[in-house]
Amino acid sequence: MKPLRRLLDSIEPQFKEGKLRWAYPLYEAADTFLYTPGEVTKGASHVRDSMDLKRMMTTVVVALLPCIFMAMWNTGRQANLAIDALGVSTDAAANWRYGILNALGTGYSADSFLACLLHGALYFVPAYIVTNIAGGFWEVLFATIRKHEVNEGFLVTGFLFPLTLPPTIPLWQVAVGISFGVVIGKEVFGGTGRNFLNPALTARAFLYFAYPSAIVGDAVWTACDGFSGATPLGALATAEVAQGMATISESWMHAFLGTMQGSMGETSTLACLLGAAVLVGTGVGSWRIMVSVVVGASALAMFLHGVGSDTNPMFQMPWHWHLVVGGFAFGTVFMATDPVSAAMTDSGKWVYGLLIGMLTIVIRVINPAYPEGIMLAILFGNVFAPVIDYWFVSQNIKRRQNRNAA
Repeated sequence: MKPLRRLLDSIEPQFKEGKLRWAYPLYEAADTFLYTPGEVTKGASHVRDSMDLKRMMTTVVVALLPCIFMAMWNTGRQANLAIDALGVSTDAAANWRYGILNALGTGYSADSFLACLLHGALYFVPAYIVTNIAGGFWEVLFATIRKHEVNEGFLVTGFLFPLTLPPTIPLWQVAVGISFGVVIGKEVFGGTGRNFLNPALTARAFLYFAYPSAIVGDAVWTACDGFSGATPLGALATAEVAQGMATISESWMHAFLGTMQGSMGETSTLACLLGAAVLVGTGVGSWRIMVSVVVGASALAMFLHGVGSDTNPMFQMPWHWHLVVGGFAFGTVFMATDPVSAAMTDSGKWVYGLLIGMLTIVIRVINPAYPEGIMLAILFGNVFAPVIDYWFVSQNIKRRQNRNAA
């Protein structure tokens, strides 16, 4: 690595003071991605901590690895099961993905771990690449114009956004969605650390309202032409009240493990819990927010389940089902705990999490036309997070003034 370090040091003057000054953010991004920044605060009056932005973002990516693995394996498995059920032949299927699988010798067997993993990767990896190319372009453009550094904040957004998408999403919509999320959700407010909305969720919300046919419906969750099937939330929301929970074909354990249809990286609660353990153990994610979201959602779900309804089948879903279906676990662990857009005071985190959890159930149950509520609930919580923190800080100041009044 020493030759690379010498090369970077030798070309640094060209980017810092020479003709390539306009591209310094690109050089700085590559340098700090590969090595620790050379400028280190050494004064005794400064608090030094090993957890900087790079380590924080890297930790989140590590926590996302179980969800990324499930995104590829389960997406491929659901597609292979559907292909097997429909009797589709790879020779007749005019799809480049099938050609690659045949060339690799895996085919599309649902019983083959490798076949499922590779098939799913052919859907997740392109979405991930397009996300990083399109979103990275806007990151670099704004950093170059503002003469700011390109930091590691987009590294996490680049993983989160494709994990929230169905496998059949057109790649051009992936590019449009992440462009909206980065520009409108973050850069117009000053970039990483200044955005009050989660960029990945902003991008997902834009696609939901701009191109709903590619985000919702029975035909978007399984990567197989001619196959349709509803997610558990979608099935119950459109069911007859008399049928109720019987319309959900999957068991609770299948929902917990994630072996069912849904957005690529959101189906497995188990994978999200593994990620939560990493985030909480390293202090990157707030356990207060995670616990309060679960408590708020569970309490309101139990209440509405007890009240019941003669016209709305969503009232019949027990509280423990709400925790394992849709994107609830993924949103609770990775989206609601975003350190920039979430509440920052300890007391505010409890209120912030309760607000998100309860609003999720309100959207899911009261409005069955939109069975998935965690995305909008988190964005709503992002908007109110500054107000929540302001109130608690103000109350703390008042208590201290009263205590020290002479």
